[in-house]
Parts: sequence; C-alpha cells; structure tokens
Amino acid sequence: MMLNQVEERLQNYQPRTIDAQLPEAAVLIPITNASEPELVFTRRATHMSTHSGEVAFPGGKRDPSDKDLVHTALRESFEEIALPPETVRIIGQTGSVISRFGLEVTPIVGIIEADTPLRANMAELDRIFKVPLSYFLDKENLTFNHWKMRNQDYMMPSFYYGEYLIWGLTAVMLVEFLNITLDAGIPLNAPHFNSHFTMKKA
Repeated sequence: MMLNQVEERLQNYQPRTIDAQLPEAAVLIPITNASEPELVFTRRATHMSTHSGEVAFPGGKRDPSDKDLVHTALRESFEEIALPPETVRIIGQTGSVISRFGLEVTPIVGIIEADTPLRANMAELDRIFKVPLSYFLDKENLTFNHWKMRNQDYMMPSFYYGEYLIWGLTAVMLVEFLNITLDAGIPLNAPHFNSHFTMKKA
C-alpha cells in the first residue's frame, strides 16, 4: 500500500524547476519493492575531496553524453553501487534543489527489487545501507539543526540512523519526497530551493 501511494502521488506531482543556469546533477532515490520498503543510501569515502563521510543518495553531475537526468541518475548509480539501470523502474521525480557547490540537483525516484545485489565503488564510497521508509515517518526519529545564512535563520531536518547522520541536501530531498508522497508534514524551509544558495561549507 505504501509503494502504491508513493507511485500515485508522484504521477500527479508537478516537480518544481529552478531557472538558475547552473550545472546539472541528478540523484536516484531507490526504494525497495518489499512489504517493508526501504530507501538505499550511500556514505562517501573519507578520502573524497568533496562530501567526504557524508550520507547521500547515489548520483552525480550530468555528463554531456547523458540524454537526460534520468540517464544521469541511473549511470551514476551503476558506477557507485553497481545497480543495473534495467532493474530500476522509474516512477517520477521531485523538485530540483541547489547544492552548496552550485549544482542544480534533480531527485529521480525509482523502485528496485529488495534482493538486488549492490556493491560499493570503494574509490568513492565506504558504505551502502538501507533504512525502512517507515523509520522516517516516526516523528521520534526527526531532529532539527539550526542554520543561519545571510542573516536568515533556518531549522533544517535531519535523521540519525545508527552510526549514520542524514542531513544537509540529502535530508532536504528526502523530506520533500516524504511530504509529497506520504503526507509526512515535516516543516521544510530550506535555502537549498534558492538559486543564490552556493555555500561552500554547511
């Protein structure tokens, strides 16, 4: 039932676009097709020059050869976690956001089989892990961190799951997905929706 609602909501959702004239990127929000659906996350390797140690969805910058952003998300997911593109059923996307490095990032949502074997590209990642979708709907698991940017205050949502902290842009994309598809009702007033958001350090 949960996955049915997710798919139905995305089919009827008109994603936000940002006319920012910025380089494009895409991430895949992979959901397992199971009685207890899970989301797939990665953790960036500590030796990476950007986003080291951070939790993220698989994804990256659009290549000139990518025919569209769905292609970008699937190509990057294959490179990062060995997820075969043909095994992903794309069901929609959510609104574009701006990263602190000046990228316009589009989240693409796809369903994968729960037993799909995944393998981390150790040159970029040190971990792949899954979190039950229901975990994010329990308000007990939600925390807020204070951000101040250009004299404006923001309360940014984040989640702790075991040793992992899901925060920043990944949390923004996650929460918007939850609000759109599962009526999570989590407050989200993030600077990441603004084309002037180009912080170098969160």
